[in-house]
Amino acid sequence: MDAELQALAEAIINGKRNDAVELTKKLIDAGVPAKRILDEGLIAGMSVVGEKFKNGEYFIPEVLVAARAMKAAMELLRPLLATSDVEPIGTVVIGTVRGDLHDIGKNLVAMMLEGAGFRVIDLGVDVPAEKFVEAAKEHNADIVGMSALLTTTMTYMPEVIKALEAEGIRNRVKVIVGGAPVTQEWADQIGADGYAPDAASAVDKCKELLAQLKGAA
Repeated sequence: MDAELQALAEAIINGKRNDAVELTKKLIDAGVPAKRILDEGLIAGMSVVGEKFKNGEYFIPEVLVAARAMKAAMELLRPLLATSDVEPIGTVVIGTVRGDLHDIGKNLVAMMLEGAGFRVIDLGVDVPAEKFVEAAKEHNADIVGMSALLTTTMTYMPEVIKALEAEGIRNRVKVIVGGAPVTQEWADQIGADGYAPDAASAVDKCKELLAQLKGAA
């Protein structure tokens, strides 16, 4: 089934949603383990997409189309992954902070994280600090990701970090921030653990933060 797995990865890379769904069905019917379909098909395809995005060969529209193809295939795989006890590599709670209704960048990061094997809890937009805290506790999150597209709303990010501290869970979750006005300097200033300028870098940064957490455990 190597050729079909390769074809699935290619379908993701090229954003061919219908092909991705058909190939996933075919692989499931052939009895290929869900984890193998995930690793060698979906994750393999999305990692190429991430590389192309970083290298400037792909832009946001191509990445969104690829991520949608991956998501459609993932819908078929998810129930099988759940029953076969395949553990996600980590859990990320993600949302756009209170007062901000922008979600394209955040959605892209969420889709690419899922494509890299993370379990993603997407809280949507206009998310207050307490909702980030509740979700981090409920889902035992490894990472909290915050997005802001306005200079007026990025100032809310420290409130979320304070709320995590007040709840006593800041030491066990890593915080990553991003969005157009956000910089590494700002991340350092508010005490975030990481910053990513784009979706592909966000995936790399989340893997790095996860490794730090596991190393400290």
